Amino acid sequence: MSCLSDMLRTQRFDDYRFYHQSTVNQTLHLFSAVIFLACYALLFKDPALAGLVGWLAMLTRQTGHFFFEPSGYDAVNDVSNAYKEAVKVGYNQTRKIILLLVWGSAPLALYVFPTLFGLFDPPATRLDFIRHVGALWLAIGVGGGLARMIQLFVARDVTTGLVWVFKVLTDPFHNIALYWTSPLKLMRGELIDSAIAAADWGAEDAEEAAHPT
Repeated sequence: MSCLSDMLRTQRFDDYRFYHQSTVNQTLHLFSAVIFLACYALLFKDPALAGLVGWLAMLTRQTGHFFFEPSGYDAVNDVSNAYKEAVKVGYNQTRKIILLLVWGSAPLALYVFPTLFGLFDPPATRLDFIRHVGALWLAIGVGGGLARMIQLFVARDVTTGLVWVFKVLTDPFHNIALYWTSPLKLMRGELIDSAIAAADWGAEDAEEAAHPT
């Protein structure tokens, strides 16, 4: 159990220090975390609406990553951006672009094939079409997570994949606890989180796990 806890802490620490240095990105993650909690509440009551809400949260998060996170050499951690992309446990930029392209093609696919080869009833109204999009987006989100988990099973090990899935599912709670002060930092003009340089979540373990083969 201690090993799993250490691995989870390491994944979260690397995620924070490598990929969430911008306080704009952190603030967007805070907002998206609240939206994701609403998505969780909707999931068993209205899955189609949960799919729509979930991807609204996802777009909010990815806006922070693509447009506000530093993309050059990381002087704080003394590593290149290419290195950070190569060692990322979850979805790096290339994988994210592929996933977002699949997500963006879903409405077009349903417009061309309204029943999606029999998976849906023909939409009678525009609202029916939107709900079908939400259901398909939910399937894409779940499928994307499962696909990456299986990739990690093969490329690394089963434990890494399972810990990553647990991390992703609990990220909204952790993001709120970690980034609730980020809007205040942003309003003070602190565009890069100065706390990262001094952060220590178990430095030796984090440093060792940050260089996977």
